[in-house]
Amino acid sequence: MESIFHEKQEGSLCAQHCLNNLLQGEYFSPVELSSIAHQLDEEERLRMAEGGVTSEDYRTFLQQPSGNMDDSGFFSIQVISNALKVWGLELILFNSPEYQRLRIDPINERSFICNYKEHWFTVRKLGKQWFNLNSLLTGPELISDTYLALFLAQLQQEGYSIFVVKGDLPDCEADQLLQMIKVQQMHRPKLIGEELAHLKEQSALKADLERVLEAADGPGMFDDDEDDLQRALAMSRQEIDMEDEEADLRRAIQLSMQGSSRGMCEDSPQTSSTDLSSEELRKRREAYFEKQQHQQQEADRPGYLSYPCERPTTSSGGLRSNQGNAMSEEDVLRATVTVSLETAKDSLKAERKK
Repeated sequence: MESIFHEKQEGSLCAQHCLNNLLQGEYFSPVELSSIAHQLDEEERLRMAEGGVTSEDYRTFLQQPSGNMDDSGFFSIQVISNALKVWGLELILFNSPEYQRLRIDPINERSFICNYKEHWFTVRKLGKQWFNLNSLLTGPELISDTYLALFLAQLQQEGYSIFVVKGDLPDCEADQLLQMIKVQQMHRPKLIGEELAHLKEQSALKADLERVLEAADGPGMFDDDEDDLQRALAMSRQEIDMEDEEADLRRAIQLSMQGSSRGMCEDSPQTSSTDLSSEELRKRREAYFEKQQHQQQEADRPGYLSYPCERPTTSSGGLRSNQGNAMSEEDVLRATVTVSLETAKDSLKAERKK
């Protein structure tokens, strides 16, 4: 369809586009159509002046704007009709009684001009095929012979005025070419507004994609993010494991303290671990280890004499000293540390099995 001349809409110059698409070339410009409109305005003024230049009708006519054109580029049917007379063409109203009495099949005509409100467009036969040359479309629209009558009837229902173009149209390249071949249209053209909206949407999607790619800063960025995520998950799992181990250890120590209190002799309640808080027990353990270290350092000095002393026996059943039933605080602390460590191990294993 590249050989078909098709002017697209610019402003409100649909009358110009309609004429040029009908004649298949740049035959009319806004200046030429404006000249025709001014000529029509002058003819109308002269007719009104015949009734007297001082009449109320004449003064009212002069104050009114032109009915043949306006500043937006609109031109009246009178302008279009006068422009076509230059080429020996005439417009006849399609649904007029005079034309309807002729009973002419629309496919036997050569072209139509359609108007609704202030919009004009051409439907023309090129070669052996019909085309909708509406300037609001992105390109010519192929119309089959069987659909032409239905298409015109639909326009009439929508309020369009349809004019049949009578006379011989000027020769054009598209008409000569399409006399020899037929065209097929795979995709119908869209309205210019729809096409612009589609292009804007595609442009917006492309801009969003470019921003995403720029933010990604190349394909390596995704690999780095994946590595960082894996490291973060590993560290999180380690922290959770450490917290679980600390919680298990605290529970085991608490159980061991309860177990050691039950295992202590009932005749030494003043030394039971249940009478000591965890903070006091920690302090006494530290003091015990410091004393042990001090005694070891004294034993390593030259001239130091070591005397044997009775060591307590430790068991889960109780604590005893060779000096009697009374137990020193140091003996109790030693036993508590030993029992706590053993019980902690057993309790931790039992907890984990559960």
